[in-house]
Amino acid sequence: MPTVVVVGTQWGDEGKGKITDYLAAAADTVVRYQGGHNAGHTVIVGDREFQLHLVPSGIVHGKRCIIGNGVVLDPWAFCAEREALATQGLDVERIAISDAAHLILPMHQALDAAEEQRRGADRLGTTLRGVGPAYADKAARLGIRVGDLFHQRLLRDRLEANLRHADDVLGLHGLPPVDRNDLLTRLAEVAATLRPHVTDTTRLINDSIDRGDRVLFEGAQGTLLDIDLGTYPYVTSSHPTAGGACIGAGVGPSRIDRVLGVSKAYTTRVGDGPFPTEIHGELAENLRVRGHEYGTTTGRPRRCGWLDAVVLRYSVLVNGLAGLCITKLDTLAGIDPIRICVAYELDGRHIVDLPHDIETLSACRPVFEELPGWPDDLQDLRDRGQLPGAALGYLRRIEELVACPVVILSVGAERAQTMAWEDPFAV
Repeated sequence: MPTVVVVGTQWGDEGKGKITDYLAAAADTVVRYQGGHNAGHTVIVGDREFQLHLVPSGIVHGKRCIIGNGVVLDPWAFCAEREALATQGLDVERIAISDAAHLILPMHQALDAAEEQRRGADRLGTTLRGVGPAYADKAARLGIRVGDLFHQRLLRDRLEANLRHADDVLGLHGLPPVDRNDLLTRLAEVAATLRPHVTDTTRLINDSIDRGDRVLFEGAQGTLLDIDLGTYPYVTSSHPTAGGACIGAGVGPSRIDRVLGVSKAYTTRVGDGPFPTEIHGELAENLRVRGHEYGTTTGRPRRCGWLDAVVLRYSVLVNGLAGLCITKLDTLAGIDPIRICVAYELDGRHIVDLPHDIETLSACRPVFEELPGWPDDLQDLRDRGQLPGAALGYLRRIEELVACPVVILSVGAERAQTMAWEDPFAV
């Protein structure tokens, strides 16, 4: 039985939560492998809506859900999300948290906000959830891990080393030092709630694969927000790409059978940074309203643009995608013509590869191809054969431009508004 990784192919918000929820119906275990509660997935089942930030989307199906070692965990945010899901009638007892996952602590959020304020016009547009500073501590070997919560002497020693550094940086921003005793008291309280969930998830995941279970790995954010492969510095602090699943879950590359990429039928991004195909004015606002383009975590309006095949080709390349899952095709109904960016113009020449540096990317201008639109509402369709010719032609052109087949299509927010051309777990 195969293992499947689901990744975002754009700047996040592609609809990974919905696709993961759809795939989770046939999975045994669902693993979140990176990011923090700066991410957000919305899963809609009938008239019920589930807001997920840390817990994998498989929770709605009652699957074993694992928060891997590559995640940075705000323990209080997790407890709040756990309580909300339990109140909605979901089984939260099957959630497992890696003892090697790093913690987001209050000073990380204070530092996140202070640093964004210091940057002024050059701000990165972070969610101010403390994710970046927590990953910075992890890389600096100053981080506090979930497992440390259950060893009081070790926790005190590591926390003191962390806070000496944090106090110095907070002082540079004119902020007060952290109250050690208060933080230790709060950590002791939250540790009691976390304890039943904390385990060696690396063993748990690998044992699941050894049993022949179907294991689904989900990332947060998207390929263009990867700290190495994204539009740096307007990126997240971890690896949303497929390679991040191995590191963030503790599995070897040979154990991954298939990678699926999720892409909107157009493009959006939240925060600052270059966006070659961005649309402005009435059409952008129309897309934003019709597509409900507001962040699940922050509520911030998303910037909207045409589909960028240069970005999508890049995502196919760096993730080794076996198939594409296209979401929100229904949002484009009534727009005619529809444009796709097929290349960039740079210094009078056309380029088809995504530049790695911001200055070059900012100088690129999109080269568009126009395709006919369709007036039909797609939300009631449940089969590929029912699609209007123009909509089917649009999907075929995407496949041609990026050399990757479309295997799943979403035409609405609800679970039933999803159609698959094949069994995604079939390898």
